[in-house]
Amino acid sequence: MSIRRRVFVAALGSAPILLLPRRALAAYPDRPIHLIVPFAAGGNADIVGRITGDLINKALGRPVVVENRGGGGGSIGAEFVARATPDGYTLLVGSNGPLTVEPFVHANVGYDPLKDFVAVALTRYVPHALILSDKIQAKTMTDLIAQSKNVAVTIATSGIGSATHMTLERLKAATGANLTHVPYRGGGALMPDLISGTVDGAITEFSTALPMHQAGQAHIIAIAALHRSKLAPEIPTFDEGGVKGFTAQSYIGVVAPAKTPADVVDKLQQAIAQGLSSGSPVAERLISLGSEVASPEQMTAKGFAAFIRADYENMREAAKLAGITPQ
Repeated sequence: MSIRRRVFVAALGSAPILLLPRRALAAYPDRPIHLIVPFAAGGNADIVGRITGDLINKALGRPVVVENRGGGGGSIGAEFVARATPDGYTLLVGSNGPLTVEPFVHANVGYDPLKDFVAVALTRYVPHALILSDKIQAKTMTDLIAQSKNVAVTIATSGIGSATHMTLERLKAATGANLTHVPYRGGGALMPDLISGTVDGAITEFSTALPMHQAGQAHIIAIAALHRSKLAPEIPTFDEGGVKGFTAQSYIGVVAPAKTPADVVDKLQQAIAQGLSSGSPVAERLISLGSEVASPEQMTAKGFAAFIRADYENMREAAKLAGITPQ
């Protein structure tokens, strides 16, 4: 074989090796992104997930496919994402359930929320609210605590081990109030009993409680937020009611599998933050639904990671107070 031919064959043989990194070097994203909602369609996580998917699609110019993988309080979908290739093409719509509640309620969820995910951005949160039946005399936190010293006050939540149950346990510990937990199957199920006075009150999401408050069917005495809501500025925060620094919320954000490249996380974070900037149509829509849009700091990967860690520790403490052990 001539020298020229040997060179040609050698070059031809090496060509496939040179072509292998081509996809890896392609600019992200170069194909559809899958956004996993770990709950059934139609709920808050699904609605916000689809809004978030649209923001990513518009900013990055690639389709975002929203997939509902419900079950296990969100843990089934979360485990699926935790085990996915960390390339930015499989993301999780993360919330209290799979990230900071399920690990303290169910054993062996299949992932570690603090180690198996990297935070991308918090999108929105809804403060929890304490709403009382009009059949009860208490109209303020001070009234409620005083009344509970004489007779136990029944407070409903959306179920044992739910985020609102955890808030109730933290509130009891912070105030010393004699509040008896009455668990229901979901927030909607407790509303008729609250209105009728079968239960004295409930801790639920502010967006769920607000219509009843506005209709005069029950009254919210405090919201667990840092500031009053623009939708109902007459309602004080727990802090203003004497429970200093008390906050609690249901939140939704986006996380990716651990080891997802930092530049990919940055692109996703910027896409979300851009779409939820103050005054944007999407931000205003979320506010109109009773949500609080995340602050610019909370929308950063670092800020959302700190938010998750803080809530995780709050849930750890609440589970201890409630005597909940993973089953």
